[in-house]
Amino acid sequence: MKFYIAFIAGMIPWLAFGADDCATMRQVPEGVQSLQDVINLGLCRNPQTAAAYAALRSSHFNKNAAYANYLPSVSAGVNANKNFSQSKDTKNPNYDWSYGGSISASYLIFDFGKRESDFAQTLATYRAAGFDYSETVQNFVYGLVGAYYELLNADADVKAAESALKVAQTAKDTADKKYKAGVVAKADVYKAETTLASSQLALERSKNNREITKGTLLTKLSFPANQEIKIADMSSSFGSEAESESIDELIKIAREKRPDLLKASANKDAAWHKRNAAFLKNLPSISASGSVGWGDENLPGVFELDSNRMNGSIGIRASMPLFAGFANVYGVRAAEADLERAEYNEQQTKNAAMMDVFTAYQNYKTAQTVLKHTGALLKSATESERVTAGMYKVGRATMLDWQTAQAELINAQKQNNAAKYDLFVKRAAVALAIGDIKSELEGMKDEQ
Repeated sequence: MKFYIAFIAGMIPWLAFGADDCATMRQVPEGVQSLQDVINLGLCRNPQTAAAYAALRSSHFNKNAAYANYLPSVSAGVNANKNFSQSKDTKNPNYDWSYGGSISASYLIFDFGKRESDFAQTLATYRAAGFDYSETVQNFVYGLVGAYYELLNADADVKAAESALKVAQTAKDTADKKYKAGVVAKADVYKAETTLASSQLALERSKNNREITKGTLLTKLSFPANQEIKIADMSSSFGSEAESESIDELIKIAREKRPDLLKASANKDAAWHKRNAAFLKNLPSISASGSVGWGDENLPGVFELDSNRMNGSIGIRASMPLFAGFANVYGVRAAEADLERAEYNEQQTKNAAMMDVFTAYQNYKTAQTVLKHTGALLKSATESERVTAGMYKVGRATMLDWQTAQAELINAQKQNNAAKYDLFVKRAAVALAIGDIKSELEGMKDEQ
């Protein structure tokens, strides 16, 4: 199996918001839904991925806001004050009004790189949010894949139960005929009736399980669980040894593409820049500033900007914190501790990711073998049931032999169905483990 490398955080919104009306649908779309159709519906309607996307947008705006430190800040103000002073003439105190307005601007010229560190921290945080969104989407998609194949497996079990019921009915009819002909004892009829009743019960249980798995899938799609949905079956023509990449190749892909690893690395970068910014906060900064203002104690009939009422200033200011109650010192130490924690978290995430890849790879290899063996088992059980049925009809086998063959066939069918769809899930698990589930879904689409 070939795993492609093409899943990044920013390429999902077109799936999640591509359809104008999918989020407001009240009924499941008509017709047979492919796996890609189900994924598109889920991404559009699921509140979990929508919330993750909103968090990504919030981080994006915070990143844009960080550009403000590279631009001058400008502020304006106006005032109107009524001044009071007690004059010698107590009968005529002085109640004069004064008016004014001002505009001021400042621009940071140099701060030893603190501004750059602050922006780099914000950018790294934004990248981490993007990888977090990608991880949320991939996990949700993987859950949908599992629910999709569980429903296909449940459908296959229902069909197998219906087939078993037909075989049991044939056995019952054959036993009745042979009993009426005096060839077999009444016990054969009772045994056939027991098998038929058991097959009917198994069919009802299979139908109930299908309803539950269908409701699970519909709930993930944010539809009522009592609605109906038709999904397309998948081919199982993959799974050979030649399709598997080596574990070393998968681990290499995971190191480059897995979202939680990239997020841990981005968080470490953010912590590193935060530590730098905390240290640089203790160094001097140089800023340029300027202001212009106007004021008058008596507002004239016409507003005049004469020189007697105008004032202004321009200059360069240098400042350096000397003492802030040890807050800056402890701030640096806290930032260093945060960086150390981020480094340990990154290492722990790497260890867990490599174990995930190894486990998923081994499970997929096992699923390949299981599908191969269950296919052989089903073929053998099918032939055994056919031969035993023929032997019973000519009196060379007992009803117990036929019942045993039927039970073995039903068990083989269930095992083969489970192995077939489990192989899809295990392959998707490998894609999830290496952080590349999107291309895996594209490959599955080609196999439908």
